[in-house]
Amino acid sequence: MRKGLGAIIGVLVILALVLVPLLGSYNGFVNAEEDVEQKYSQIENQLQRRADLIPNLVNTVKGYAKHEDKVLGDIADARSRLIGANTVQEQADADASLSNALSRLLVISENYPELKADKQFTQLMDELAGTENRIAVARKDYNDQVTIYNKKVRQFPGRIVASVFDFEKKEYFKAAAGAEEAPDVDFEGNGE
Repeated sequence: MRKGLGAIIGVLVILALVLVPLLGSYNGFVNAEEDVEQKYSQIENQLQRRADLIPNLVNTVKGYAKHEDKVLGDIADARSRLIGANTVQEQADADASLSNALSRLLVISENYPELKADKQFTQLMDELAGTENRIAVARKDYNDQVTIYNKKVRQFPGRIVASVFDFEKKEYFKAAAGAEEAPDVDFEGNGE
Protein backbone atom coordinates (compact mmCIF):
# COMPACT_ATOMS: atom_id res chain seq x y z
CA MET A 1 0.00 0.00 0.00
CA ARG A 2 2.82 2.40 0.85
CA LYS A 3 4.54 1.54 -2.44
CA GLY A 4 1.36 2.33 -4.40
CA LEU A 5 0.84 5.59 -2.56
CA GLY A 6 4.49 6.53 -3.08
CA ALA A 7 4.17 5.80 -6.82
CA ILE A 8 1.03 7.92 -7.10
CA ILE A 9 2.70 10.80 -5.26
CA GLY A 10 5.76 10.43 -7.49
CA VAL A 11 3.63 10.58 -10.64
CA LEU A 12 1.75 13.62 -9.30
CA VAL A 13 5.03 15.39 -8.51
CA ILE A 14 6.33 14.67 -12.02
CA LEU A 15 3.07 15.90 -13.56
CA ALA A 16 3.22 19.05 -11.44
CA LEU A 17 6.83 19.66 -12.52
CA VAL A 18 5.75 19.41 -16.16
CA LEU A 19 2.38 21.20 -15.98
CA VAL A 20 3.36 24.22 -13.85
CA PRO A 21 6.03 25.47 -16.31
CA LEU A 22 3.71 24.64 -19.22
CA LEU A 23 0.93 26.78 -17.74
CA GLY A 24 3.39 29.57 -16.99
CA SER A 25 4.69 29.47 -20.54
CA TYR A 26 1.15 29.48 -21.95
CA ASN A 27 0.22 32.48 -19.80
CA GLY A 28 3.41 34.20 -20.94
CA PHE A 29 2.31 33.78 -24.56
CA VAL A 30 -1.15 35.10 -23.79
CA ASN A 31 0.35 38.18 -22.11
CA ALA A 32 2.85 38.76 -24.93
CA GLU A 33 0.13 38.42 -27.57
CA GLU A 34 -2.07 40.90 -25.72
CA ASP A 35 0.87 43.32 -25.52
CA VAL A 36 1.30 43.06 -29.30
CA GLU A 37 -2.41 43.73 -29.84
CA GLN A 38 -2.32 46.71 -27.49
CA LYS A 39 0.66 48.23 -29.32
CA TYR A 40 -1.06 47.67 -32.65
CA SER A 41 -4.16 49.46 -31.38
CA GLN A 42 -1.96 52.49 -30.64
CA ILE A 43 -0.92 52.56 -34.31
CA GLU A 44 -4.56 52.33 -35.32
CA ASN A 45 -5.49 55.15 -32.93
CA GLN A 46 -2.88 57.48 -34.39
CA LEU A 47 -3.71 56.53 -37.98
CA GLN A 48 -7.36 57.27 -37.22
CA ARG A 49 -6.39 60.62 -35.68
CA ARG A 50 -4.50 61.49 -38.84
CA ALA A 51 -7.38 60.32 -41.03
CA ASP A 52 -9.71 62.56 -39.03
CA LEU A 53 -7.43 65.59 -39.50
CA ILE A 54 -7.09 65.20 -43.25
CA PRO A 55 -10.61 66.26 -44.35
CA ASN A 56 -10.17 69.55 -42.47
CA LEU A 57 -6.75 70.06 -44.03
CA VAL A 58 -8.04 69.27 -47.53
CA ASN A 59 -11.01 71.62 -47.13
CA THR A 60 -8.68 74.41 -46.01
CA VAL A 61 -6.41 73.88 -49.00
CA LYS A 62 -9.34 73.65 -51.43
CA GLY A 63 -10.22 77.27 -50.76
CA TYR A 64 -6.77 78.40 -51.89
CA ALA A 65 -5.74 75.79 -54.45
CA LYS A 66 -8.81 75.04 -56.51
CA HIS A 67 -6.83 73.61 -59.45
CA GLU A 68 -4.91 71.06 -57.36
CA ASP A 69 -7.62 68.40 -57.65
CA LYS A 70 -5.20 65.53 -58.46
CA VAL A 71 -3.29 65.81 -55.19
CA LEU A 72 -6.46 66.35 -53.17
CA GLY A 73 -8.02 63.31 -54.88
CA ASP A 74 -4.93 61.21 -54.16
CA ILE A 75 -5.15 62.18 -50.49
CA ALA A 76 -8.83 61.23 -50.33
CA ASP A 77 -8.16 57.89 -52.07
CA ALA A 78 -5.22 57.04 -49.80
CA ARG A 79 -7.24 57.99 -46.72
CA SER A 80 -10.08 55.69 -47.82
CA ARG A 81 -7.62 52.83 -48.39
CA LEU A 82 -6.12 53.40 -44.94
CA ILE A 83 -9.50 53.37 -43.21
CA GLY A 84 -10.52 50.21 -45.10
CA ALA A 85 -7.26 48.30 -44.54
CA ASN A 86 -7.70 44.90 -42.92
CA THR A 87 -4.14 43.66 -42.44
CA VAL A 88 -0.95 45.16 -41.07
CA GLN A 89 0.59 45.19 -44.56
CA GLU A 90 -2.48 46.79 -46.19
CA GLN A 91 -2.35 49.46 -43.51
CA ALA A 92 1.37 50.03 -44.06
CA ASP A 93 0.88 50.34 -47.85
CA ALA A 94 -2.04 52.76 -47.48
CA ASP A 95 -0.09 54.73 -44.88
CA ALA A 96 2.82 55.10 -47.30
CA SER A 97 0.48 56.30 -50.07
CA LEU A 98 -1.10 58.81 -47.74
CA SER A 99 2.29 60.09 -46.56
CA ASN A 100 3.38 60.50 -50.19
CA ALA A 101 0.21 62.44 -51.08
CA LEU A 102 0.56 64.64 -47.99
CA SER A 103 4.16 65.48 -48.90
CA ARG A 104 2.94 66.62 -52.34
CA LEU A 105 0.31 68.74 -50.59
CA LEU A 106 3.03 70.44 -48.56
CA VAL A 107 4.89 71.30 -51.76
CA ILE A 108 1.71 72.77 -53.22
CA SER A 109 1.26 74.92 -50.13
CA GLU A 110 4.62 76.54 -50.95
CA ASN A 111 2.97 78.01 -54.08
CA TYR A 112 0.28 79.72 -51.99
CA PRO A 113 1.79 82.14 -49.46
CA GLU A 114 -1.65 83.17 -48.25
CA LEU A 115 -2.40 79.50 -47.48
CA LYS A 116 0.82 79.15 -45.50
CA ALA A 117 -0.19 82.23 -43.52
CA ASP A 118 -3.70 80.87 -42.83
CA LYS A 119 -4.06 80.21 -39.10
CA GLN A 120 -6.28 77.13 -39.55
CA PHE A 121 -3.86 75.62 -42.09
CA THR A 122 -0.90 76.24 -39.80
CA GLN A 123 -2.70 74.72 -36.83
CA LEU A 124 -3.76 71.67 -38.85
CA MET A 125 -0.22 71.19 -40.14
CA ASP A 126 1.13 71.37 -36.59
CA GLU A 127 -1.41 68.79 -35.43
CA LEU A 128 -0.57 66.58 -38.40
CA ALA A 129 3.17 66.82 -37.67
CA GLY A 130 2.55 65.83 -34.04
CA THR A 131 0.40 62.93 -35.17
CA GLU A 132 3.08 61.78 -37.62
CA ASN A 133 5.56 61.69 -34.72
CA ARG A 134 3.13 59.69 -32.59
CA ILE A 135 2.57 57.26 -35.47
CA ALA A 136 6.34 56.73 -35.78
CA VAL A 137 6.65 56.04 -32.04
CA ALA A 138 3.63 53.70 -32.08
CA ARG A 139 5.10 51.75 -35.03
CA LYS A 140 8.42 51.38 -33.22
CA ASP A 141 6.72 50.26 -29.99
CA TYR A 142 4.61 47.75 -31.93
CA ASN A 143 7.59 46.32 -33.79
CA ASP A 144 9.56 46.08 -30.53
CA GLN A 145 6.71 44.13 -28.94
CA VAL A 146 6.39 41.89 -32.01
CA THR A 147 10.12 41.12 -31.70
CA ILE A 148 9.68 40.04 -28.07
CA TYR A 149 6.65 37.91 -28.95
CA ASN A 150 8.24 36.31 -32.03
CA LYS A 151 11.34 35.39 -30.02
CA LYS A 152 9.08 33.58 -27.52
CA VAL A 153 7.42 31.72 -30.38
CA ARG A 154 10.72 30.64 -31.93
CA GLN A 155 12.88 29.87 -28.88
CA PHE A 156 12.91 26.60 -26.96
CA PRO A 157 10.85 25.58 -24.97
CA GLY A 158 8.38 28.25 -26.08
CA ARG A 159 8.39 26.81 -29.57
CA ILE A 160 6.76 23.64 -28.25
CA VAL A 161 4.09 25.52 -26.30
CA ALA A 162 3.47 27.83 -29.27
CA SER A 163 2.93 24.92 -31.64
CA VAL A 164 0.68 23.04 -29.19
CA PHE A 165 -1.52 26.07 -28.51
CA ASP A 166 -1.32 27.56 -32.03
CA PHE A 167 0.53 30.78 -31.21
CA GLU A 168 1.97 32.05 -34.50
CA LYS A 169 4.54 34.70 -35.36
CA LYS A 170 3.15 38.20 -35.74
CA GLU A 171 3.66 40.45 -38.75
CA TYR A 172 5.87 43.53 -38.40
CA PHE A 173 4.59 46.93 -39.48
CA LYS A 174 6.80 47.45 -42.52
CA ALA A 175 7.11 50.33 -44.91
CA ALA A 176 5.54 49.80 -48.30
CA ALA A 177 7.72 48.82 -51.23
CA GLY A 178 9.36 51.93 -52.65
CA ALA A 179 8.90 53.94 -49.44
CA GLU A 180 12.66 54.39 -49.22
CA GLU A 181 12.51 56.60 -52.33
CA ALA A 182 11.56 60.24 -51.98
CA PRO A 183 8.35 61.18 -53.79
CA ASP A 184 8.62 63.11 -57.04
CA VAL A 185 8.08 66.76 -56.35
CA ASP A 186 7.49 69.40 -59.02
CA PHE A 187 8.22 72.87 -57.68
CA GLU A 188 7.28 74.44 -61.01
CA GLY A 189 3.72 73.07 -60.97
CA ASN A 190 4.14 71.80 -64.56
CA GLY A 191 3.66 68.09 -64.12
CA GLU A 192 2.48 65.28 -61.98
